[in-house]
Amino acid sequence: MNILEFNNFKLKRKEMVEKQLFYNGIDNKGVLKAFLKVPRHLFVPEEYRDKSYEDTPLPIGYSQTISQPYVVAYMLQELNLKKWHRVLEVGTGSGYQTAIICDIGCEVLTIELIEELSIKAKQTIHLLGYENVRFIVGDGHKGFEEASPYDRIIVSAATEEIPECLIDQLKDEEGLMIIPLGKKTQKLMLVKKYGGVAEKKILS
Repeated sequence: MNILEFNNFKLKRKEMVEKQLFYNGIDNKGVLKAFLKVPRHLFVPEEYRDKSYEDTPLPIGYSQTISQPYVVAYMLQELNLKKWHRVLEVGTGSGYQTAIICDIGCEVLTIELIEELSIKAKQTIHLLGYENVRFIVGDGHKGFEEASPYDRIIVSAATEEIPECLIDQLKDEEGLMIIPLGKKTQKLMLVKKYGGVAEKKILS
């Protein structure tokens, strides 16, 4: 990549943060800082890189997509991530969201069902220098019990109901999970675990 391309992508990231995120209510400093830093164009196929900083999902192969930036930012802002949090990410996908969480400073365990996507995401994230992440290939809706409990759980793909095993692996008192529910019509659910009971709130 030449200096002109580098500067162009940097400018597009700045515009994305200002016009798509901050303008639409994303004001968490850690989230905005990470979005300014992490190069989204490295997480999409080369033929889509000119659209990398548009507020739209893009294909990444294997019938999967990278989520639109605003959706990722909104979910992470609702989780109120702190540097000391241990985060379980269900659905690594391209690894872009993983990198954002890593940049915020959290300890991340990310699970992806499709091995090829997990391998590619791992290569890109390590290329960027993030080491506070562990990659697992498997069914993320089963969680990863041996590293639990988690301060935060973020689920990328929609499911019809919240897996009980994920609630079990969520830290009590201040643990938060965000998960999209439904098939044809989806709603975003925030789950707070308190006293062993899961309190559920519809966000959108």
